[in-house]
Amino acid sequence: MKARLTGWTASRYVFAAVAALILLTPLVWAVSASLHSNSTIFSLPFDWIPKPPHPENYTGGLKTVDFGVLVMNSLIIGIAIAVGSVVLGLMSGYALAKRRFFGRDILFWSIVATLLIPFPAIMVGVFILARWMGITNSYAGVIIPGILTGQVVFFMRQYLQGIPDELIESARVDGAGEWRILWRIVLPLAWPVMISMGILTFVGSWNNLLWPLIVIQSDSLFTIPLGLTRLKSQYTTDYVSTLAVSVIAIIPVVILYLIGRKKLLDSIIVSGGAVKG
Repeated sequence: MKARLTGWTASRYVFAAVAALILLTPLVWAVSASLHSNSTIFSLPFDWIPKPPHPENYTGGLKTVDFGVLVMNSLIIGIAIAVGSVVLGLMSGYALAKRRFFGRDILFWSIVATLLIPFPAIMVGVFILARWMGITNSYAGVIIPGILTGQVVFFMRQYLQGIPDELIESARVDGAGEWRILWRIVLPLAWPVMISMGILTFVGSWNNLLWPLIVIQSDSLFTIPLGLTRLKSQYTTDYVSTLAVSVIAIIPVVILYLIGRKKLLDSIIVSGGAVKG
């Protein structure tokens, strides 16, 4: 039995190592290719160690696009979407998990159903609504549609179901209102899922190209993915500079993950969620 478990453990490690290799190979290729020239980047076999390297691709790419403005816009939009999604998701998740009202389950499963609808299917309708509200070509035009996501509500609700109902009921018996319960009891217990949802939402906003491409026209509001399109002209594409700027853009996301990875892993939902620690 022990030998069987040892073999199973070893096979899992091998599988994890192979999966990590597959996932990391494109990233390593991007870093290596960003130091190539446009004439050698697609040569076969690929030279993983460029000879000679071209670090000027990084400075050239940063000069072509106003990288500081792109980063600032991406940070403003990403932080606003992450904070807004977490706040609204926490309140909605609490209501769906701990409040009893008519149609609660129908409302929850309707929210879950929205996760099955691809964004391009509703994109035109969202744009018409944004134009009617007068928020196109603005931060609000990107932020408001990004905040309203069913994914955060779903995970919040699943996680908050792990909080004992007796804890909530005892607070109500003691005279605590719903806002006080949310602030004093639910919020401290929900930090892991709040941090993880904030990270995932921020990363999604940081990498989002489609919606900002549609709703933003002013160069001063461009995010990093939109700025990368500047490196492509009508006839040519500066591949190495695009990869160089992309590699730099990955760094904040990697740092964010390293800081919050424990909370991110702790909040993985298993069998409806649980409050850990």
